[in-house]
Amino acid sequence: MDAMSEPARRVLLAKPRGYCAGVDRAVQTVERAIERYGKPVYVRKQIVHNTHVVRDLEQRGAIFVEETDEVPEGSIVVFSAHGVAPQVHREASDRSLRTIDATCPLVSKVHNEARRFAAQGYDILLIGHQGHEEVTGTTGEAPASIHIVDGPEDAARVQVRDPAKVAWLSQTTLSVDETAQTVAALRERFPLLTDPPSDDICYATQNRQMAVKQIAKESDVVIVVGSGNSSNSVRLVEVAREAGAPAAHLVDDSGLIDDSWLDGVSTVGVTSGASVPEKLVAAVLGRLASAGFSAVEEVDAVHESLVFALPHELRRPRR
Repeated sequence: MDAMSEPARRVLLAKPRGYCAGVDRAVQTVERAIERYGKPVYVRKQIVHNTHVVRDLEQRGAIFVEETDEVPEGSIVVFSAHGVAPQVHREASDRSLRTIDATCPLVSKVHNEARRFAAQGYDILLIGHQGHEEVTGTTGEAPASIHIVDGPEDAARVQVRDPAKVAWLSQTTLSVDETAQTVAALRERFPLLTDPPSDDICYATQNRQMAVKQIAKESDVVIVVGSGNSSNSVRLVEVAREAGAPAAHLVDDSGLIDDSWLDGVSTVGVTSGASVPEKLVAAVLGRLASAGFSAVEEVDAVHESLVFALPHELRRPRR
């Protein structure tokens, strides 16, 4: 086939993609804490689920630990964007740790809903992935009242005290479509199921899924930039496939793109999870350009403008 008859190679770049307001706030929280208090600043768990972000913050002076008992007494510890159970706050207090809470405000909203429903005597069906940090933190708000429901098939197994007093909440980073299926399955079992005051799946998760659906329909392969432990990034791969992309792959960075994915391909879709810095996407675009995919068309699904204020400990005083 001569060059004139080869199909045009292009990239469809999803927008919005990458950092959401909660991730931006969390990363800035660690950076500002290091600036204000000096090195080291301890961080419980990965501040956000991205290996490159964590590595960069480690180089700046952050020390990541799994639990608060690894933090020297009296030190500063930042809690990650995924939220923590009240027990973790108590443990930090017992060790005289100075805490800065970088929990995403949208996760804090779910914590508030869990406490309110539990105080009213509801059984709470928390739709989410067992063992995910966000789910663990939310469950800690009302452990005696919360039952984790991991997908529609789990709906048949859950047991409650009073079928007339059941409410559902969800992890903020799930697939919008699968969560709707799970709620429908739960409602079949519990017709009086109470909804949360507002949708728990965060605006950024929904927007990124909406954007990837748009590019998936026209793409031969979709590349999602994100780490394997990032729930919202993994969901983007699933959503892309379900929306019609013949193939979709998750990569931590451009070095993980396999040449075979591009064989016989004319359109590559690109997006990134909510904890991914834009420089990683730029490197992927550079890698694709070197393979002949130099035409980039940005597909704008929805405008985002939300910004969250930093934790009060780090806000600059007004002049």
